[in-house]
Amino acid sequence: MSDTSKTRKTRQGAVISNSMDKSVVVIVERKVRHKLYGKYIRKRIKYMAHDPANECKVGDIVIIEECRPLSKNKRWRVLDIVQHVA
Repeated sequence: MSDTSKTRKTRQGAVISNSMDKSVVVIVERKVRHKLYGKYIRKRIKYMAHDPANECKVGDIVIIEECRPLSKNKRWRVLDIVQHVA
């Protein structure tokens, strides 16, 4: 089975918690246009992601990728750290 047929979802967001071992919570924000009024609304979703090296800090901008279930809540893994917090 070729890997090209299965593309994994990726999201970019900010780390809001890293208090767990090898896990981070990432908040992903997107803007959605209201159907009737046309105003843009911010929608936010929190994802729990696997960080095996414990290198993410609160405030970092990361890219996460969908993966197999790693625990009860973890279905994403940290793919790359785009921007480190100062």
